[in-house]
Amino acid sequence: MLFSLRELVQWLGFATFEIFVHLLALLVFSVLLALRVDGLVPGLSWWNVFVPFFAADGLSTYFTTIVSVRLFQDGEKRLAVLRLFWVLTVLSLKFVFEMLLCQKLAEQTRELWFGLITSPLFILLQLLMIRACRVN
Repeated sequence: MLFSLRELVQWLGFATFEIFVHLLALLVFSVLLALRVDGLVPGLSWWNVFVPFFAADGLSTYFTTIVSVRLFQDGEKRLAVLRLFWVLTVLSLKFVFEMLLCQKLAEQTRELWFGLITSPLFILLQLLMIRACRVN
């Protein structure tokens, strides 16, 4: 069963616009990934493939900052701080995962093992499970 948009906004803590930006980044990333894996664009590096995700994280951080400042000005200080803390935590964990994965793919280092790379995702999933229980 798919979730409704209202449920996604409530559970993830992102606005509808932010979810749209991340879905658009996923679409562009998928196209770039297919081009990179098939070798159709010879100069395309892994760092360039991940640029849509990095841009979406930056835009989402900017949007969250604006929303938090507006909430703070409207007197919703607790909500502003909680939203800012939650979204920055989620985006930070996502960004660390993307950076580690991109570094592993680009440099093929043995020091980065996949358990270390996916550990931010496991932390993020645990936080989302806790948030899902608190929302309902």
